[in-house]
Amino acid sequence: MMSWNRPQQNLTEAELAILAAQGNNQLTQAALQEMLMAQQGMQEVAAAQNIEVPKVNFYPSRHPDPKKARRKDIKQAYKLLQPAKRSWINPFRWALGRKYRYNKDTGTCVVDGCNCANLIQHDNLYMKISDEETGRSLWEMYWQNPVTGQPEAFIAQDRVTSGKKMRGTYCPEHMHLYHLLNKWEAEEDKQNEMNPNRLRDKVKRGVSIVTVPISSVKKNDPTPAMLQKYEPFFAELERDSGKTKGINILHYANPATGQNDVTMVVFDLRIFQMELQQMNMPTQAFQELLNVENAKMQQNLDGGLGTGEV
Repeated sequence: MMSWNRPQQNLTEAELAILAAQGNNQLTQAALQEMLMAQQGMQEVAAAQNIEVPKVNFYPSRHPDPKKARRKDIKQAYKLLQPAKRSWINPFRWALGRKYRYNKDTGTCVVDGCNCANLIQHDNLYMKISDEETGRSLWEMYWQNPVTGQPEAFIAQDRVTSGKKMRGTYCPEHMHLYHLLNKWEAEEDKQNEMNPNRLRDKVKRGVSIVTVPISSVKKNDPTPAMLQKYEPFFAELERDSGKTKGINILHYANPATGQNDVTMVVFDLRIFQMELQQMNMPTQAFQELLNVENAKMQQNLDGGLGTGEV
């Protein structure tokens, strides 16, 4: 939920653009739209399947200084992504060492206890929420093994971006906020590295800063002036083509000059429909992962820690 007088899902495109122009310049309008889509998607699944889902109340900073606004957003994101803890007077926290309330399995969100495994079976929102720059989905970045490409649940950490690994994960909304947090911290680290004091400290430790001149060759752009207004449209196509195989941009170069003479954009409805079906149907590997987690949950229930757990 954004810092407006009405819920985020009711914000218009113009209001999102105004909000993106204020505060943290890393929180772009596209990122806000992805955040909005995550919230709307989870509420739709909750209404259709009678599943209890959370709502992440993130309020973007509107501080006029972009650096201070980003730091405020980072601080708020850490607070919202902290795993939920049990009460100090809860006996499970002290007698059994179970400090965290929802640290159960890889199918449960550590912040709000959302049943992510059940959510994925109904509608895999991790595949629908993407990075606004690269076009890669949360599923590809966090829920797939980078080597084998097989489904592998994301494991949260007790201090969000560091600390001990837990048994739980993040729901789609918290997962998107976690992704934005990593991007904001990367930008913060990048700017801190440019601080003169940081460079001076490196020199003291024996690190030399060497500037290597690179000759740049300016390429002639053969695009006619009347077509340059379509560049944002093609940039959007390039990003979306990385998300789906249903969009193909075909270039035909002139064999004599090497320049691109013909550009075609192909939208394949059959592939779109097939990908939508695959999104709502877990793969065999992920289904096996769910079965393993369900078996672990059943073993924990059969073990019987007693009733009255809070």
